[in-house]
Amino acid sequence: MSSNNQSVYQKYNLKTVINTSGRMTILGVSTPREDVVEAVNFGLNHYFEVKDLVNKTGRYIADLLGVEDAVVVSCASAGIAQSVAAMIVQDNAYRLDNLHAHAHDVPSEIVVPKGHNVNFGAPVGTMVQLGGGCVREAGYANECSPAQLAAAITPKTAAILYVKSHHCVQKSMLNVAQAAEVAHAHNLPLIVDAAAEEDLQCYYNMGADLVIYSGAKAIEGPTSGLVIGRKKYVEWVKLQANGIGRAMKVGKEGILGLTQAIASYMTLEKESGQQMVDKMTAFIDNLNTLDGVSAKVVWDSAGRDIARTEITFDHQKLGITTEHIVERLKNGDPAIYFRGYKANEGKIEVDVRSVDAAQLHTVYECIKALF
Repeated sequence: MSSNNQSVYQKYNLKTVINTSGRMTILGVSTPREDVVEAVNFGLNHYFEVKDLVNKTGRYIADLLGVEDAVVVSCASAGIAQSVAAMIVQDNAYRLDNLHAHAHDVPSEIVVPKGHNVNFGAPVGTMVQLGGGCVREAGYANECSPAQLAAAITPKTAAILYVKSHHCVQKSMLNVAQAAEVAHAHNLPLIVDAAAEEDLQCYYNMGADLVIYSGAKAIEGPTSGLVIGRKKYVEWVKLQANGIGRAMKVGKEGILGLTQAIASYMTLEKESGQQMVDKMTAFIDNLNTLDGVSAKVVWDSAGRDIARTEITFDHQKLGITTEHIVERLKNGDPAIYFRGYKANEGKIEVDVRSVDAAQLHTVYECIKALF
């Protein structure tokens, strides 16, 4: 870390962070490449007709991805809210101005598989409500078939929302193509929240009408979001810039930064799961020398080509719970953040995409020092 960068930590009395939790919002998500930083800087230092910028960068992104249209938004959560609002407001000027002012006699229920109604750092349902909709759950927490999804549709349904995420229940769930088939059989649009997903084309190609991505996660752009899909629906999303989207607008620097990030993302070779395994092998071997600690490779539960280290702690031998281990490392200096979703089972996961070998060794040393 350069002295200039270090001075920022000193100036504001900030802790340094080792991020082994992955592309997480609470840690700033990702660190964009230099070409993205240059595009952001250009955006910061120049003026544009913003509507023209939105339309033409959207057209550029759509051509790159082979989709009908695209628009950059402030983040994936904003993408959900604005997509829901788009399906309720459509191109109605009065509803655009008065979305939350009073009830409207138009469909506003958003059907979501029950196992997809999750909290990703904020509730999915909150984003739906922000867009003027209300969630209607389909199926059960551990099961949703095409028939169960269809059974939840009523004359009040405005759209179906499918959340593709590791946060969601994975077993016994219909896939995106099946959800699209149900939606289109009922003349409804399918919205897919694919915030952290790595494939920017597959869900659109499976039949989704709108697909939402985080710009700062897999794509490693600035804080931003991307909505792609059918032209009519994307145009309705764009209209929300004069509705709820005004409160969640993305700046010119974010638009240009994400557009460049997508262009690079489509051509650059991505780190493979096997490369992640190679990076973590020495780390796993070191952990397995510690009494009461065991480590192994596990793969992403949502099916992405991402390998992680799973560390299991023997509470009896160590005399400390995994929750306490996570808390102590988080409160250390450097602050070390893990994926702690399974801490109640005595397990944590280490995501190695945002760390190097030296940082992994520091993590090992800090775990060793606890015992």
